[in-house]
Amino acid sequence: MSELPKTALVTGGSRGIGRSIAKRLAREGLQVYLTYVSKPELAEETVADIVKAGGRAAAFQLDVADPEAIRNFFASEVKDKIHLSVLVNNAGMTKDGLILRMKEEDFDRVLNVNLKGAFVCLQEAAKIMSRQRVGRIVNISSVVAQMGNAGQANYVSSKSGLIGLTKTAAQELASRNVTVNAVTPGFIESDMTDVLPEKVREAYLERIPMKRLGSAEDIAGAVAFLVSEDSGYITGQVLSVNGGMYM
Repeated sequence: MSELPKTALVTGGSRGIGRSIAKRLAREGLQVYLTYVSKPELAEETVADIVKAGGRAAAFQLDVADPEAIRNFFASEVKDKIHLSVLVNNAGMTKDGLILRMKEEDFDRVLNVNLKGAFVCLQEAAKIMSRQRVGRIVNISSVVAQMGNAGQANYVSSKSGLIGLTKTAAQELASRNVTVNAVTPGFIESDMTDVLPEKVREAYLERIPMKRLGSAEDIAGAVAFLVSEDSGYITGQVLSVNGGMYM
């Protein structure tokens, strides 16, 4: 196993926070496997950026809402092919709506992607890492999991569930030297925040003591720490990267 390349698997790694995490972990010397659902050109662009910078990466199409697809991916591309050192459960989606109007299928879809998909990826990774007796798992949750957010009952439920999954998995896997932690990003500069009306953006900034939105690189730095050797005695923790915003 030690002869195989140490690899970080980043779900949803083709854009935004996932892309920054993939690039950062590649700079730390890990081979990076990143997954995407659509827009393969963005995934290949991320891979090209990593390779151009001297790193190693590959992209794979994977819908984490499909448990069987996840299991097949691990069986065909991960098990006995790489040394799976790191799993970052970053893939996620939103389907916002007020509780009284939210469709049941929209609630289910968000939980299937954000929570169940992360669970199945964690389960498959844990099987491998437990045998290796070493591994790092990081779940990307959200500040709204800690404070709630009107119009996002499904998203908040899924991201809150990730925190519970993190703490439980940390207890179960600690004896195998596998750490499991979560990062909760605050409001981060992204395609979604770029199109916000100025008044909405200003309202967000008023709630952030540091008076600025975070960057994807801020999250990538937190993940890099949690998967480093320096974090070997840290597990079951939730690292908030939110500029001091808690309400």
